[in-house]
Amino acid sequence: MLVINSIERGIVIDHITAGLGARILNYLDIDTSKYTIAFIMNAESATRGRKDVIKIKDVVDLNLTDLGLIDPHATVNIIEDHKVAKKIKLEIPEKVVNIIRCKNPRCVTSVEKAAPHIFHLIDPETMEYRCEYCDDIVSMKGDWQHDIMRKEWLRTKSCE
Repeated sequence: MLVINSIERGIVIDHITAGLGARILNYLDIDTSKYTIAFIMNAESATRGRKDVIKIKDVVDLNLTDLGLIDPHATVNIIEDHKVAKKIKLEIPEKVVNIIRCKNPRCVTSVEKAAPHIFHLIDPETMEYRCEYCDDIVSMKGDWQHDIMRKEWLRTKSCE
């Protein structure tokens, strides 16, 4: 039996769809040399069958608003004094900025490197988003890993 101890203070991202935990961890871009992280893949779940779980010790100030884009079924627990202080049910965001990259070569974001990539949700069932500038449609269902911007890409973009 696998035992992962509780944390005194931090974040637990639970009920992640099995296989999506690595994408969430990659998106969060946490410095693993500073923080203790437990990443459990394909754990048994009474309600979901299989799930991933991420525990991050001593971190409570992450921007979690866009995690619903990766897995809207996940829940985030803020832990204080070994207890759940706050429980957040992730949702599909209505608007995302600099998370999805527009791939249309005629889009203003392809020419103007400083232009933010802004997308609006048009269909929650298929998780389709429309680019604010060129109306290009991106579906976040299926293999969309390449459409998610990396934090290091955003840092270099802001330095230009």
